[in-house]
Amino acid sequence: MFASLCQPWMLVSALMLSAASLGASKDTPIDPESGLVQATNWRLVLGHCGACHSYKLITAQRGNRDYWLKTIRWMQSTQNLWPIPEAQESAILDYLAEHYDETQWGRRPPLKATLLPK
Repeated sequence: MFASLCQPWMLVSALMLSAASLGASKDTPIDPESGLVQATNWRLVLGHCGACHSYKLITAQRGNRDYWLKTIRWMQSTQNLWPIPEAQESAILDYLAEHYDETQWGRRPPLKATLLPK
């Protein structure tokens, strides 16, 4: 069994699954196709965000409501993202800020300056 876990594709798959689950509690299911947390308003994110890019761009990011709003505004001003109706945008921001906020970041914290090479 250990040999099968050493296959690179299996390791990558396991890491992707654990990264996708960072935004979910134990009781909240993850959509197997998109990797998004299946909670209120997730289908709005599925439709608006997935129309242009991979859902991994969402699940790999973490930020507060302001971060996500700035990201939407950047996409609208530079990437040709369409205007999102205010109620839908608010619902999308609620979802992203709740399930992909900076407190759920899956990476280790930065090293202390004293531990860095000189």
